Amino acid sequence: MNVLIIYAHPSQKSFTYQIFNRLLEGLKKAKHTIEISDLYQMNFQSNMSEEEYEREGLANTDLPIPDDVLKEHAKIEKADCIIFLYPLWWSDVPAILKGWFDRVYSVGYAYGYDKDGNKIQAMKQIPLGLSVCTAGHSNAYLHEIGIAQSMEKIMLDDRMGKKFTHKEFIILGGTTEIEKVKEQHLNRSYEMGLGLEEMLHQNGIKSKE
Repeated sequence: MNVLIIYAHPSQKSFTYQIFNRLLEGLKKAKHTIEISDLYQMNFQSNMSEEEYEREGLANTDLPIPDDVLKEHAKIEKADCIIFLYPLWWSDVPAILKGWFDRVYSVGYAYGYDKDGNKIQAMKQIPLGLSVCTAGHSNAYLHEIGIAQSMEKIMLDDRMGKKFTHKEFIILGGTTEIEKVKEQHLNRSYEMGLGLEEMLHQNGIKSKE
C-alpha cells in the first residue's frame, strides 16, 4: 500500500516524534511504500498568498496553483492511505497543518462547482485516512469537556469528509503523565502501521496493491 504521512511537529525531542518513528517501524515491517510530508522540515508555507486567495475566494481557476501545492497534490494522487500525525494545540492542529488544508485543498481540486452548478473535485477518493494526534490531557478529560468530539467532527466531517472511503480519528492522550501511557501509545502506533491492510479489509475496502 502507498502511505502518505502528513507530519506536523517542530521538535525531534517530542513524544510525537517518538510516535512518528514507531509508526514508521510498523509501516516498514508491513512493507508499505512510504512518502512523508514533514511540514516543519519542509518549511511548508502555511499562509495563503493574495493571489491564492483570489483563486480560492473568487474561484478564479485560471490563476495558477503554486508549485509546492502541486507537489502535495501529486503525493495525494499516489496514496492509498493518508495519515495526519500532529499534536493537539489549543483545541486544534498546529497552524502549519491548518495551512496545509487551506492551501492544498484548492478550488477545482478538492472542491468547487462549475458554471452550471456541478461539483468539481479532481482529487481522487483515498481508501483510508487516519487523523492521529497526541495530547497532554487524557482522552477521558478531552471527551468530558467536548474538545475530542469537536476535533473529531472537524477532522472527519470537514477536512477529510468524502475524500476518504474510511477514516478514523485517534487521540493518544495523557502525555503530561508520559510514563503511564508511553509504552501503550508507542505499541499502538507500531500496530497501527502494521495493521493498515487489516483495517481496510475489516471495512470491506481493497487497496490497489
